[in-house]
Amino acid sequence: MQHRIIVLGAGYTGATAAGRLARRLHRADVAITLVNAEPDFVERVRMHQLAAGQELTPRPLEKMFAGTGVEVKLAQVTGLDADRKTVTVTDPHATGQQELHYDTLVYALGSGWNPQSVPGATEHGHEISSRPGALRLRERLTRLEAGQPVVVVGGGLTGLEAATELAEMHPDLDIALVARGSLGDWLSDKGQSHLHKVFAQRGITVHEHTAVTAVEADRVLTDRTPVPAAVTVWATGFAVHPIAQASTLRTSGTGQIVVDATMRSLSHPDIYAIGDAALAAGPGNKPLRMSCASGVPTAWQAADTIAARLTATKLPKTTIRYFQQCISLGRKEGLIQFVTADDQTLPTALTGRLAALYKEIICKGAAWTVAHPTAGMPARRRRTVEPALQTNQTDQTRQTGQIDAGNPTKQADTAVETAA
Repeated sequence: MQHRIIVLGAGYTGATAAGRLARRLHRADVAITLVNAEPDFVERVRMHQLAAGQELTPRPLEKMFAGTGVEVKLAQVTGLDADRKTVTVTDPHATGQQELHYDTLVYALGSGWNPQSVPGATEHGHEISSRPGALRLRERLTRLEAGQPVVVVGGGLTGLEAATELAEMHPDLDIALVARGSLGDWLSDKGQSHLHKVFAQRGITVHEHTAVTAVEADRVLTDRTPVPAAVTVWATGFAVHPIAQASTLRTSGTGQIVVDATMRSLSHPDIYAIGDAALAAGPGNKPLRMSCASGVPTAWQAADTIAARLTATKLPKTTIRYFQQCISLGRKEGLIQFVTADDQTLPTALTGRLAALYKEIICKGAAWTVAHPTAGMPARRRRTVEPALQTNQTDQTRQTGQIDAGNPTKQADTAVETAA
């Protein structure tokens, strides 16, 4: 009987995990199903470009995984019963809901926008964390007259990229950014200086040290003065999908699934969480930030671990660390802020056209890798073994890297968990 592996979500992490599992395991022994709500792989790091009016290369999942042994199922995940080992989905081509049974689950549903309970943010704010959201914003911008104000709320990476992209593509609109702190206050001196330069060149108004208290149809209310807004773009951060927290899985206060160093759930050993959905430890036992840079290595770790446990081979260990933060500031400007392994800012930064090219190469490389799941090194598909052998193998292995679920920012006092 085949071992049933279900991967929920086909973003960077889910698609990477599914492809890697297909390369590691023999097709006769496993049935890998990749569940996703949309038929295409979406380059989430380019949603600000899509919203600004640019076209993106379509990447159909069926074409990506053709011939790999991975079954792509187009469906919306609506529930998870971690105790019964079932996933409930809504299939657009079928009536009613359907239950999918798994032996191993890879949870990669990721995250979406976070309105943060600010009054009016959900009703009047536009999100760019998803393709549908970016397309809605794109359509709305085409109906604006010259000179109308567009306000981007959020001074993080998403806010910076959205504001500069919109200003470049829509120079006739009045773009403003509202940030709680100062502009790019986490960057190096060189990075901050370049950021201020680009914002000035693009004519973007910056409201620093300003907290948004409410969003209305034609303005953003703050703890200072109201900011006129024909369109409000909400880019204040991300929140994970609520399905995990609604289940019996052990989750953190943020709703992320608490995992060990192999990305295995601490409460349900047949479930692995990767990407934004996981509360995982990085360098210094600090929680990994929500990003593609964090997510893809967690997908490698989970897929290789699952394969190792099913084939009774040595458990792998993927080094997860940071090198830089890549920020696009339109198509012709960029900022690469180099960081330490645990994501602390270094004095070194790359700016200008070269930085824009640097990020473009990284984005294209990441998309190409996901879109070609079985390319690269020759596959080593191993045969699975009896469950008893799997248990004996994993019982002998200990992993570190647990984070305290009660406080996602607190390092665990004891970080040794039995991998089995």
